[in-house]
Amino acid sequence: MTSAAYVLHSRPYKESSALVDFFTAQGRVRAVLRAARGKVGSIARPFAPLELELRGRGELKTVGRLESAGIPLLLTGEALFSGLYLNELLIRLLPAEDPHPAMLEHYGLTLQALAAGRPLEPLLRAFEWRLLDELGYGFALDRDQHDQPIDPAALYRWQQDIGLVPVIQLQPGVFQGRELLAMAEADWQTPGALAAAKRLMRQALAPHLGGRPLVSRELFMTLKESKRD
Repeated sequence: MTSAAYVLHSRPYKESSALVDFFTAQGRVRAVLRAARGKVGSIARPFAPLELELRGRGELKTVGRLESAGIPLLLTGEALFSGLYLNELLIRLLPAEDPHPAMLEHYGLTLQALAAGRPLEPLLRAFEWRLLDELGYGFALDRDQHDQPIDPAALYRWQQDIGLVPVIQLQPGVFQGRELLAMAEADWQTPGALAAAKRLMRQALAPHLGGRPLVSRELFMTLKESKRD
């Protein structure tokens, strides 16, 4: 069966092959790409839409056919590191061979938006939120743990498996109700909404990342620091 696909990660395998993680309509799959140093290997690069045919029934498949399905997207600078971040999230969080066709479509559209130079932060927050929701970890942004509407003037903290919990006093890590409502509407013009969304997504992703830091995030921070120097 042929499937739309993107390369998430690739590394050398044996003499001339590569071990490649693909994101496909059938989910995240790992496959051996033979003759990876030839013409086929040059096609298998990140951010390029592909048509993929896999062989084998075990957990480790073999690439039967791999062809370009469009022009590779050129990501540079911060957009490149953002793309690598998306790939790392998918590798770390997506279960193997668990189909998420809507997530695949959203991924492709996000890459196109990154290549077009659209603002990074809203794209990253939308992708993180969509991924959490697809995996069953989503939660309401406009209602609290008691299913009460979020009060714009109130304070809330996020709690795993519960959602948003009202709090009385300002404390580290809490969110203003108006920020949460802005997130729910993707209204990034509200002051503080984007910064709050970044904090919230980090809190919500952390339990599912197993305590290991994201390499792409560390590289991204290094890039930003080098620009400031």
